[in-house]
Amino acid sequence: MDATYRVILVPEPDGSAYNAIIPAFPTAHTFGVTQEEALANAREIIELEIEDRMAQGESIPVGDVDRAVIDSITVKLPAA
Repeated sequence: MDATYRVILVPEPDGSAYNAIIPAFPTAHTFGVTQEEALANAREIIELEIEDRMAQGESIPVGDVDRAVIDSITVKLPAA
């Protein structure tokens, strides 16, 4: 069975890295220097979380996204 989890990438203000937030696993934290690295690290931490929960006999979230399409939009704000 496959499960798709939402991953939110938040860039550091100085552009040095991307923090990966995984809402289905709120205690899991990771990051990467590039978006690709952050997503790869997120995949690894999700797999580790699932493995750990299985070993502890805990429930595993079945996924929180039907389709993994996540993007962002930047708009110009009017001058105050």
